[in-house]
Amino acid sequence: MSDKPLVIMPEDIQRIMGKDAQRNNIMAAKTVADVVKTTLGPKGMDKMLVSPTNDIIVTNDGVTILEEMQIEHPAAKMMVEIAKTQESEVGDGTTTAVMIAGKLLENAEKLLDSKIHPTVISKGYRIAAEKSQEILREISVRVTSNDIDLLKQIAMTAMTGKAAESSKEKFAEIIVRAISQINEDGKIDLKNLKIEKSKGDGIEDTELISGIVFDKEKISHDMPTLVRDAKIALLDFAIELKNPEIDTKISISTPEQLHGFLEQEEREIKKMVEKIKSSGANVVFCQKGVDDFASYLFSKEKIYAVRRVARSDMEKLSKATSGKIVSNLNELTSNELGYAGSVEEVKHGEDTFTYVRGCRNPKALTILIHGGTSHFIDEIERAIKDGLGDVSCSLKDGLIVPGGGAVEMELAKRLREFSQGLSGREQLAVEQFASALEFIPITLAENAGMDPIDVLTELKSKHDAGERNAGLNLFTNKIENTLNSRVIEPMRIKSQAISSATDVAVMILRIDDVIASSGNKKDSKSPSASMLGDDY
Repeated sequence: MSDKPLVIMPEDIQRIMGKDAQRNNIMAAKTVADVVKTTLGPKGMDKMLVSPTNDIIVTNDGVTILEEMQIEHPAAKMMVEIAKTQESEVGDGTTTAVMIAGKLLENAEKLLDSKIHPTVISKGYRIAAEKSQEILREISVRVTSNDIDLLKQIAMTAMTGKAAESSKEKFAEIIVRAISQINEDGKIDLKNLKIEKSKGDGIEDTELISGIVFDKEKISHDMPTLVRDAKIALLDFAIELKNPEIDTKISISTPEQLHGFLEQEEREIKKMVEKIKSSGANVVFCQKGVDDFASYLFSKEKIYAVRRVARSDMEKLSKATSGKIVSNLNELTSNELGYAGSVEEVKHGEDTFTYVRGCRNPKALTILIHGGTSHFIDEIERAIKDGLGDVSCSLKDGLIVPGGGAVEMELAKRLREFSQGLSGREQLAVEQFASALEFIPITLAENAGMDPIDVLTELKSKHDAGERNAGLNLFTNKIENTLNSRVIEPMRIKSQAISSATDVAVMILRIDDVIASSGNKKDSKSPSASMLGDDY
């Protein structure tokens, strides 16, 4: 046989195998968890993110931080995916999910050092995750749409620690009212809630509008600025003459023919406007274009008209006003019109909005956020979205749990008890899973400037004594019954965080070989950097 080495992959392929691959991936996941760790809880700190174009975001929202960071390591990207899943499924708890995943992998490293196989650790983690879901359902408390005060507390817990904290009572009131308004037989679609932002005025001027606000102005200054008792036509066609779809030529040889041709155009547009007016409409929202002559005729008839309204806004207007979106002019009658108490053009600083207010039993609403700067308003929006997500998923599941680390401590205690009945090395994995959950109250204490070891010891003793709702109340810096202190979270946040964190931890643990293309033969990368390849 020849002594020539066998080459099966090109030179620009970097490969990390075995323990190195596992350590590399675990280190990346831990680094991502460490990035968001300091933002957890009401005393968490904020991050300033500056883009290459100098756009600035100041936030402590986990998913926003991870999305804006330019993360290239493939294992780290998997951690970002859990945050996105948590955000889409619940709307809150992204930092918790990422931190649990990071700690699970950190604890798995200890087991790997003890010569425990990754498959055994994965099995133990799966067993612990399933048991955690059982325990969560057992210790959670029922909540219904009639528990208004409880729902407000859930919203306030979600917004605590963010820019909205100074007005959290008002925002909680707005959130609960909005959710109850769009709740249709237990089904809550947050897409029916529009959040609009206006720079100017103070945060306390933020309001819930029983209708829709969108950033469009009337077409002509001659149109009325305010229309009361508005009958609204929602049109999905252009109020202008169609251009032919094929190349056409018109031969005009005399001035009279040209005049007749232009008059014919005007007559057609006039007919369209007459048809809209005869339906009884005094407000027109058009998804497409409106001809200048049509605009003049609308002004003459004192009809308020807006053109090029976004499809999403048209759908919300339809739900708010009970009007139908009409795609054919011949189908427009008074039965298709929506109703609103008033339609008004309002200027806020440099921005101009159209307010559609006073709708009868609207199923689409607007939260209009005011604030001093765009960065501040954006952070308020993120806080309100967290509150909306928490309240809506609390009502969907009808289950809540105590916050402040109480639920994690109870889960850890019961998982340790459960692990005693297991035979085999999976028992060690379940114990490390329990230890990972304790990372949440430890971090809450650290971020509040408390001694984490003292806090953990006291929490353990209270839970061992049967106080399953004992958690950290960071407003008083004391350990107390957080359910009574109204520090409450939806059960879904914990359930989804544990499920997502376990999935990603198990997936990363089972990787023992990383093959990455550098994309450039001349570009020699170190093994630790080889996983950052663009083609991975």
